Amino acid sequence: MNLHDWIDELCDVLDIETELDEALVLDLARAAAHNVVRPAAPLTTYLLGYAAGVKGASVEEIEQLAARAQTLADHWEQPAGAPDPDDVNDPVPDDTGVDHTGDVEDLEDLESARP
Repeated sequence: MNLHDWIDELCDVLDIETELDEALVLDLARAAAHNVVRPAAPLTTYLLGYAAGVKGASVEEIEQLAARAQTLADHWEQPAGAPDPDDVNDPVPDDTGVDHTGDVEDLEDLESARP
């Protein structure tokens, strides 16, 4: 079985009829995998398909969407494996010597403490 057979069978199973530019999708997946991180490849192609479906995009519009995604992936500045700056593991200060008597324990306490 080759890739074209797989696509035909998959379309049958998913009950869809579509034209697919395999090279376009594979190029986009490759760019996302190499320039972002490997798991970005299937997620990027899924989101391309989702965007195309939501917009009812024509073949030309899908090519434009793919080109925009490709440009983003090609110019992605974070190297693969770089930590997300929002996911920094800052050290937690040791406050065992601090008296927390009267500290707010949870959101309900915080709301009831409001004047």
